[in-house]
Amino acid sequence: MSALDISVPIIWVLGGPGSGKGTQCERIVTKYQFTHLSSGDLLREEVSSGSSRGQELSAIMERGELVPMDLVLELLRDAIQKALPDSKGFLIDGYPREKEQGILFEKKVAPVHLVLFYDASDKTLVERLLGRAKTSGRVDDNEETIKKRLHTFNTHNDQVVQQYTEKLKRIDAERNADEIFAETSLLIDDLLASLK
Repeated sequence: MSALDISVPIIWVLGGPGSGKGTQCERIVTKYQFTHLSSGDLLREEVSSGSSRGQELSAIMERGELVPMDLVLELLRDAIQKALPDSKGFLIDGYPREKEQGILFEKKVAPVHLVLFYDASDKTLVERLLGRAKTSGRVDDNEETIKKRLHTFNTHNDQVVQQYTEKLKRIDAERNADEIFAETSLLIDDLLASLK
């Protein structure tokens, strides 16, 4: 599988569960008309399809474990290829989850231009997710699974952060959404200017 020929920016959006990635991605899509692809959404769509692959994924996600790398990459590559003709750029939300995923993505899909990392403390993330759990109906929004997901995220994310030091921009996600978006916009504007 060779990399796709992509001339638009690719941005990875990282941050622990509850860090506000989804909110920021919505705002970026509105402002820049980028295609937002969430590995989590792609996985949940597969789960809700009821396919045998979806059932297998559901069991993995309920245990708070990472989904096999090749499967996530396949879902992302298919989604990128499908959206490519009309896309002004891609936001890949919640990916890569571990260093090896990032390396494989750049080899089999395309190089990444910018890595946004929304950084918040575990305490903040747990509080936000427990608040979200009251309305989300997601199987993975309960305290035990949240703590497992945070542990998994923290364990693997450090390696990703170290791998992409040159492209990575760390954003303080303890602030309000408007302040975070103002900083995010400046970073994307700089990237777009550099690509012209």
